[in-house]
Amino acid sequence: MDVGACIHGFHGDCAATIPCGEVSEEARKLIEVTRQSFYEGIKFARKGNRISDISHAIQTYVEAHGFSLVRDYVGHGVGAKLHEDPEVPNFGQPGHGVRLLPGMTLAIEPMVNVGTYAVKCLSDGWTVKTKDGKLSAHYENSVAITEGEPYILTLLENGEEW
Repeated sequence: MDVGACIHGFHGDCAATIPCGEVSEEARKLIEVTRQSFYEGIKFARKGNRISDISHAIQTYVEAHGFSLVRDYVGHGVGAKLHEDPEVPNFGQPGHGVRLLPGMTLAIEPMVNVGTYAVKCLSDGWTVKTKDGKLSAHYENSVAITEGEPYILTLLENGEEW
């Protein structure tokens, strides 16, 4: 489920893979690793760090659990437009890209696959599937860079996920 909203001229973007009915242990592990990789990444969503510090943390966590990361789609800045600069890949070496500054808002969105990272877009121009037909999961929140801790903008007021 991927949801965007525009309130008073500003956008928010969030997504989650939600299991329906009985799912395999592999699917449950994939969903949890995908979700946790977001939280591993935002540990580096701090003033003075660089975009790729977030990317590297996500990649390190995901690959340590035996999964791969989609490389054709990335996170992004979010604000007056749903998709803004900078791009926020979910892979890469640390210490590269834009330096994070207070006031920046980023949609950080790991997309994790059981098999290869390769994906294909279907003829409807929207639906994306893994090329090898294996499972994939997605987790995303809009995050504000502050003077201190990153602030997740797309969690419910009490801190719970939607």
